[in-house]
Amino acid sequence: MSSIAVMASVDIVALRLEPEAQRLEVLLHRREREPHLSQWALPGVIVNGRTPDNSLDAAAERALQEKAQVVPRHMEQVGTEGNAFRDPRGWSLSTYYMALLDPAQSVDGERLAFVDVASILARKVVLPFDHAVLIQRACERLAAKSSYSSLPLYLLPERFTVLDAVGATQACLGRAVNGTSLRKRLDRLKEVGWVLDTGERQQPRLGRPQQIYRHLPADTGPFLFERSLLPEG
Repeated sequence: MSSIAVMASVDIVALRLEPEAQRLEVLLHRREREPHLSQWALPGVIVNGRTPDNSLDAAAERALQEKAQVVPRHMEQVGTEGNAFRDPRGWSLSTYYMALLDPAQSVDGERLAFVDVASILARKVVLPFDHAVLIQRACERLAAKSSYSSLPLYLLPERFTVLDAVGATQACLGRAVNGTSLRKRLDRLKEVGWVLDTGERQQPRLGRPQQIYRHLPADTGPFLFERSLLPEG
């Protein structure tokens, strides 16, 4: 690599809520070239003057189509990490995006797999480059925004219950939440037309029947609440 060259890439932290355990999983892609050939890493693409992308967002869409092979329910840019040490080839930059997937999202083939986020952050699964750091930063963004927005609902099926919403929110925040406070949030979302009460009920294994809601988000991104869901907010 030339001493004046800087390698730039766009990487995708695609998160899915595992339905049974209600824990976050991240989509990994098995690398097809050196460095770190055949190791699991975040799906991403190189960007330079020879690639077809006109913007970072366009490069992120290409990474979703070519490497991740998923269609997210929500995606946003998180940040950029760069230094002379993260890639053995020399100076490199990664602009990384957080993508939230339907919990029913599946992958085909042997080159894609969902892996438990907690195992990566605990270094039980070791990733190349600084991809564990990118995942941590994306999860921090998700936790911060989940306290004051409807972002956790993008990890649920379109039709969901309050218990589903509680589980998704707790997975995003990494801590317990008050069910009554979350019901008030759903009531607010019903008022503004972002959530519809279908009038149907679902019987859980334990407890009373649960109302079934339908998520109807606008194209402008998650709904922002006036106050944080957390007690200190």
